[in-house]
Amino acid sequence: MNDAIAAYAQALDPQRTAICNRLRQLIDAGLPNATSKLWHAIPVWFVGQNAVVGYTTRKQGVVLMFWNGKHFDEPDLVHTGSFHVGQIGYDDAAQIDEVKLARWLEKAGTNIWDMVGERNAHFAKLREGKAKRTAKPKAKAKAKEKAKAKSKATSKAKSVARTSAKAKRAKSKK
Repeated sequence: MNDAIAAYAQALDPQRTAICNRLRQLIDAGLPNATSKLWHAIPVWFVGQNAVVGYTTRKQGVVLMFWNGKHFDEPDLVHTGSFHVGQIGYDDAAQIDEVKLARWLEKAGTNIWDMVGERNAHFAKLREGKAKRTAKPKAKAKAKEKAKAKSKATSKAKSVARTSAKAKRAKSKK
């Protein structure tokens, strides 16, 4: 049992404490292999390195969030934000529908948004783009150097050719 999560709930008013404690009991029972901790100052349960469910308090009530809830095909879960979160708010512990919550937790344990993999892919793409941006100027600089060297060689060859032509003309005039 995570003492930080218990402390989070105990710091609230009695109504929200009751909601948080009930949610915690049901989440722990529904996701027995998940690990829990305070993450960004709220209780969150993880499967592997991926957050799957958590809750946060509002001025009134508690909001239960499923990180991949948008894809659960559950009309009671409202999609919010730019990520995959589906959420539902509770103003009283009696509002928690244990049957629905058990179904959502089952989905949360198997329908996992791989945010770690997505984040790693995102940063790999950024690094790749940065490498390309820094590589292009170097390639352009090398190409310019080659062009300059070629231009110098061409100019030198033309100069030598002109000098030879002048020398031949001078010999023929003699």
